[in-house]
Amino acid sequence: MYCRDCGEKLALRFLENEGLVPYCPNCEKFKFPFFPVAVSMAVVNRAEDKILLAKHKGDDDYKLFAGYVKKGENAEKAIPRELKEETNLPAVKWRYIGSRFHDAKDILMLGFLVTTEQIEITPGEEIDEARWCTPAEAREIIRKNSTAEYFLNLAIAEMGRRR
Repeated sequence: MYCRDCGEKLALRFLENEGLVPYCPNCEKFKFPFFPVAVSMAVVNRAEDKILLAKHKGDDDYKLFAGYVKKGENAEKAIPRELKEETNLPAVKWRYIGSRFHDAKDILMLGFLVTTEQIEITPGEEIDEARWCTPAEAREIIRKNSTAEYFLNLAIAEMGRRR
């Protein structure tokens, strides 16, 4: 690991209440690891009885929708932008359902239950196929033991709870 500010090789140093943390001897500062943030979206219809799953380009598994939060953007702006890019659907409302660190991509995922009123899907360049499913169907076809399954289960538990 190298310092993102000066390029110096980092050394692990003990920091009280934190444990071993990368430290830059040149900057004389602790450098906490940096990782990107993304939104994971369980897209549902207004009645919250159907969930939209998709196969992304080059992938055989059905997944939820997700996208990176861009620099200077918050999660609330990323949700409608990413959903529009991937499906051409408008995000009408959303609510936070949980978070999880996704080791495979070294990213913090923020999960949301996202409502759309439109049912017709126009998949963007990233999507091969998308389909509306009942919660039971979604649980059947989602990749098992995946981050997508984790967020799907949170979403299903949240569906129908009006806030």
